[in-house]
Amino acid sequence: MDREVLVVGAGPTGLALALHAHAHGAEVRIVDRRVEPRPSRALVMHPRTLEQFRPLDLVDVLRRRALDEPQALVHLGSRTVRVRLDDLRVGDGPLGHPWMVRQRDVEDVLADALHQRGVRVERGAALEDLAVGRDGARALLRGPSGEERVTARWVAGCDGIEGAVRLLAGIPVVSRAYRQEVLLADVDLSGDLEAGVAHVVAASRGLVFVFALGERAPWRVLATRGANDTGRQGPPDRDELQQLLDASGLAVRVDRVAWSDRLRLARRLAARYRRGPVVLAGDAAHSHSPAAAQGMNLGLQDAAALGWRLALADSARRPGVLLDSYEEERRPVARASITLTDLVFWAESSPTGVAALLRGVLAPLAAPLAPALLRRPALTAPTLRLLAGLWVQHRHSPVSRDDLPGHRGLRPGDRLPDSEVVTEHGPVRLHDLTARPGIHVLLARNARDVPPSTLGPRVHVHRLRDRPGTTLVAVRPDGYLGYRGTDPVHLRAWLGDTGALDRAVGVARATR
Repeated sequence: MDREVLVVGAGPTGLALALHAHAHGAEVRIVDRRVEPRPSRALVMHPRTLEQFRPLDLVDVLRRRALDEPQALVHLGSRTVRVRLDDLRVGDGPLGHPWMVRQRDVEDVLADALHQRGVRVERGAALEDLAVGRDGARALLRGPSGEERVTARWVAGCDGIEGAVRLLAGIPVVSRAYRQEVLLADVDLSGDLEAGVAHVVAASRGLVFVFALGERAPWRVLATRGANDTGRQGPPDRDELQQLLDASGLAVRVDRVAWSDRLRLARRLAARYRRGPVVLAGDAAHSHSPAAAQGMNLGLQDAAALGWRLALADSARRPGVLLDSYEEERRPVARASITLTDLVFWAESSPTGVAALLRGVLAPLAAPLAPALLRRPALTAPTLRLLAGLWVQHRHSPVSRDDLPGHRGLRPGDRLPDSEVVTEHGPVRLHDLTARPGIHVLLARNARDVPPSTLGPRVHVHRLRDRPGTTLVAVRPDGYLGYRGTDPVHLRAWLGDTGALDRAVGVARATR
């Protein structure tokens, strides 16, 4: 094999997948047909996604490029409501609220991390052909130096829903076009518009967002609205953008359009995520409207779920079960997120009926109540947890094993909370304790010893001295519990299913 994992597509999903797989021992190659990354379409990173950047040691790097305490001014008719997103905390740790960060900055951080680890992103290399076999795949790449035939144990398609990997692997997709459209632009604006905050305008024709996060100009404009009834095609020009902003009520003038695009979108979901050695992630597996800022986050969470599986699969007792569990976990999440974004997109952009009434009439009338409502977690927390990705659990996954059924507390498949615990080194938060690649075994105070030397180099053992009992749990690399029980023998069996134990046995034999 030329590489254990060939990643096709160097957007956020592909870059993160390559990094997660490499962090768990895989030899990785990543290619992208584009010579340059495209302009950002995503601007928000939710708490669950931020948490999964912890083991990659990238949270602080990303923070330097982000608005980690973002604010929004919501314009509702003649009223304006200021919203501080860090006040809308739904997580249980320091990463408990959304950040505003451009997709391009996320890509730069991930690409730099890969480069530091010796993995180069190969741009201008297009996948032209793909032959799938039982033990791997043969790919034909065409790049600046001509054609190259490569083999790989696994091929990860991260190149979009109409990308070459899904098409060449023969995986069908269910698709339905939206009637609404999205306008994007990077512009120079003049006028009285507060910088450093996101401006959101609810109007009868749709929502208008203006952020001081442009790439080719200081301001990014994003608007959702009903299907274009003017017959206009192609990117919106200065006049169309000015009309849009005038209708929103923002007193600003468009001085220059540095870049713009008109997106006609569709909801798409691949019929399956895997065919033999080919696996899909991110927009290659699912796509939908940008409403609720789910797209980039879903892809990055796919990457966290898939990267360690690809790295450890060949050491697992049943590789097919381990890889199929990725689709069994992540496809229902994508399906639910598509339903959510459909509803939000309708509310944001439908130009008639109930949605227009909500935006244009009822929202301005309710504006005086907004600050008090936002301060009531009982009202806001369920919606915010849904958007943040904190609702996801995998209790019915094939790789979730519970030897203590009926016991209260966290169960396999649940997200590991970021609570404070006490180890032999003193107090520490759980997400700090588990902030390195691999599987983490947490032993209650009186649990039986599990010598790390019997488990393998990618399994880390911690005893929690403030947690009474004899329970031991294993935390997967993507932050979900995988095993709960009391018997180290059963723990080792579960580790064998994930590939962590078998790889350690192979290492031990090789050193004899």
